[in-house]
Amino acid sequence: MNSIITFLIQFNQTLLAKIEELLLIIEELSQNKKEYDPKSPKYKRFSVDKPPIVREIQKQDYRKLIKREQELFGKTIKPIKPRSEKSTPASVTCPYCDAPHTYIYDNSGGKGQFLCKVCKSTFFLTANVLRPIAFYCPYCANILSKCKERKGFFVHKCVSYNCLFYKNSLAALSDESKLEYQKHPHRFKLHYIYREFTTDFFAMDLKSLPEGSVNFKFRKFSPHILGLCLTYVVNCGLSFRQTREALRDIHGVVISHAMIARYVRTASAIVTPFVLDFDYNPSNYIAADETYVKVRGINHYVWFVMDAIKKSILGFAVSAERTLEPCMLAMRRAFNAFTTFPGMNLKFIADGYSIYKLAQLQFTMKDMSFPLTQVIGLTNDDPVSKEYRWVKQIIERLNRTFKLSYRVTCGYNSFSGADGHVAIFVAFYNFLRPHPYNYWKPLNSIPALEKCPNMPAKWQTLLELSQLHLLKLQNEAV
Repeated sequence: MNSIITFLIQFNQTLLAKIEELLLIIEELSQNKKEYDPKSPKYKRFSVDKPPIVREIQKQDYRKLIKREQELFGKTIKPIKPRSEKSTPASVTCPYCDAPHTYIYDNSGGKGQFLCKVCKSTFFLTANVLRPIAFYCPYCANILSKCKERKGFFVHKCVSYNCLFYKNSLAALSDESKLEYQKHPHRFKLHYIYREFTTDFFAMDLKSLPEGSVNFKFRKFSPHILGLCLTYVVNCGLSFRQTREALRDIHGVVISHAMIARYVRTASAIVTPFVLDFDYNPSNYIAADETYVKVRGINHYVWFVMDAIKKSILGFAVSAERTLEPCMLAMRRAFNAFTTFPGMNLKFIADGYSIYKLAQLQFTMKDMSFPLTQVIGLTNDDPVSKEYRWVKQIIERLNRTFKLSYRVTCGYNSFSGADGHVAIFVAFYNFLRPHPYNYWKPLNSIPALEKCPNMPAKWQTLLELSQLHLLKLQNEAV
């Protein structure tokens, strides 16, 4: 018995010694841990480069070019003499000067690229259409090559190894990174890249009615029932089925959850123009963030852009993908709240997602430049995070408030249902919800709402004001 106790004591002492050794190793590793450096070359593939040089292309006549070559240099541009069996198809013509196939080289051995002998332009057979503009690298002035086609945009790349951007990126690599770059070059972004989006983000409709909307010509119910439905769904955060049970058990009203869903969807469509056109008089501190929701079990995304000082939601959007289009929609809605766009005086704070850099570039091309501040990570490891962390926390708090009304739904059944719920939540948040920031009053004061005795009456009044606003917009359009 004594021998077993002695063995256990020795075994425990051995374990304690090993634990102390492991703790020392962990402490050394934590001390040698490198701080996150957002300017590191390894993170360049998450960055967005400055816009390229854009030049218009004018179509030329190959006959005039041949004649000018003869007059200036005394040389005649002769048709090509193919040295292989593969010759340029007769249907190929130069999109820049209309030169026939007899003046065009197969520049890539049958892979689709051609070279015009007359105007010295290269083009692809799959894109044999003259482009009105061309993109040039802002660092070396070389024309950009279209290297990839993605959903919604093209990727243009400067392939020159003499480009200043490439040389600086290569010089910034450490010895360890250079070895990794030789083995895995796809992990690094050293060349200048520009994304050309095919969508006109400034032609998107900011206000549209969702599918499945109904009118408010009540045959069986009344506007008060509508106000009760919105109060239970939005203010109390009940699901449509819970609202149906509450109306039946408390008020004796028998109504289906499908009709409640139609009421909420139509109310959101009517309220949205009023919410977006309201004069918020926003401050210059704007915060943006995105959060996810479930639509039939699939991740969708909700984008919010809010006034960080006055707390009002200025722009919002719902999307199936985390792409640039919904981000631009939310930002355009938010920027429309400004009577005069503040420009470089604006403080736009977002997280480290590169989509906000792309959005900033799109606005810059429309003469709406503004500085973008990105708060990266969850801890204040850099001066920017220390200064603007409070702004990021404000919009994260908004996301948690929204999730309180979303979780009871166990996810949405359709995209239009998600879109409608977000729109009606924004109306509630901006005009009806009491906020501690404003001494437990709504963020934006509307005298007509303050006179209402209860919340269903406030919803009815808000819908009435929204309908009057829609009539005003229709009359102005005529």
